[in-house]
Amino acid sequence: MLKANVQEALNNQINGEIASTYLYLSMAAYFESKNFRGLAKWMEVQAREEWGHAMKIFGHINERGGRVTLKQIDAPPSEWKSVLDVFEQTLTHELKVTEKIHAIVKLATSECDYATLAFLQWFVSEQVEEEAQTTSIVEKLKLMGEGNIGLFILDGELGKRAAG
Repeated sequence: MLKANVQEALNNQINGEIASTYLYLSMAAYFESKNFRGLAKWMEVQAREEWGHAMKIFGHINERGGRVTLKQIDAPPSEWKSVLDVFEQTLTHELKVTEKIHAIVKLATSECDYATLAFLQWFVSEQVEEEAQTTSIVEKLKLMGEGNIGLFILDGELGKRAAG
C-alpha cells in the first residue's frame, strides 16, 4: 500500500507528465505553423512519450492500492522566439522533470517504499536519455545558427524519429 505522501508525489508527477504532453503538443503546433514538419513530428512523438509516462505512474498507483487524483493543467505557451528557444526551453523543462523524479526517489527511499523505488529507476534512466537527446539538439542548433540550410537538414533528421 502506498503511503499518502508518496501517493501525493506520484499524483503530482502524473500532473507534470500531462502538462509536459500539453507543452510538447504546443511546440509541435508552433513548428507546424512555421512549416517545420520534422520538428513538429519530433515534438508529437515527445508528447506521446510524456503521456505514456503519466500512464505508467497511473498504473503504478492503482497497482499499489492507491488512488489517482487528477489535477488542473495550465495552458502552455504557444509562441517562442526561435527554434533554438524552443529546444532550450525543452531542455530546461526536462531538467526540472529530472529534479522532480529525483525528489520522488528521495521520498520513496526515506519511506522505505522499495516497490516505488524500483519502479522509479526506469524514470531515472529515461531522464538521462531525455537530457542527452535534447542537449544534443541544442548544441547542433547553436553550432549551425538560425536561418541557414542546417536548420532544414535538422528538420529532416528529427522528422525521422519514431515513437519509442
